[in-house]
Amino acid sequence: MADLSIQGLCALLHLASPQLPVGGFSYSQGLEAAIEHGLVTDAGTARTWIADALVHGFARCEAPLWLLLRRAWSAGDEGAVREWNQWFIASRDSREARAETLQMGWSLHSLLRSVPWGGEAFAPRIAQLGALVDTPGLAYPTAFACACAAVDADEDHALLAYGFAWLENQVAAAIKAVPLGQVAGQSLLLALHPLLEQAVGEARRRASEVPPRLDTMLPQWSVLQARHEHQYSRLFRS
Repeated sequence: MADLSIQGLCALLHLASPQLPVGGFSYSQGLEAAIEHGLVTDAGTARTWIADALVHGFARCEAPLWLLLRRAWSAGDEGAVREWNQWFIASRDSREARAETLQMGWSLHSLLRSVPWGGEAFAPRIAQLGALVDTPGLAYPTAFACACAAVDADEDHALLAYGFAWLENQVAAAIKAVPLGQVAGQSLLLALHPLLEQAVGEARRRASEVPPRLDTMLPQWSVLQARHEHQYSRLFRS
């Protein structure tokens, strides 16, 4: 990884913060359904569930797609941005999963349009994001990658920030819904740190292949996300 400046670190901490008003806290990505069906019952089973989603889903599809989007933004390749944005939306195989990424993408675009992120040079990219919001919809990783490109954040550090935000949100969902205590939740988050580093390496390898190797192997995760749409009592929107 390249050296990270203080300004670059602040930008990534800003984007990865749970205070970023994009609504990520309101989604569990099927974890709540797994709890409802008795698959996640304690800290140990929560760790297994989140680790599987990280290793077999995030690292194999979402993370390499994020890298492809980041590189497309940096190269000014609007066609590639549109292609990978649409690819990611298509990879969300439940109604709630698609709604989640589109809502969060829209929210991040609205925020970036309202604050002086990236300076005046960022204005054309804001317009490109706005065009995606209209058709076919703006996926969250597309908007996040654009924000990182605007401040020229190193792609590995930026992907690590994106992944940590995802991981922290999953642990927060487990704390609320299992439920877990705060110490148990922080222990769980700490235990998953090494897997996140491995996920970044796996994503880099997959994004660098020709063609990029994108896949997931989480059929139960997909089924439970679909079942969550009809779950009677729930805290989360996915």
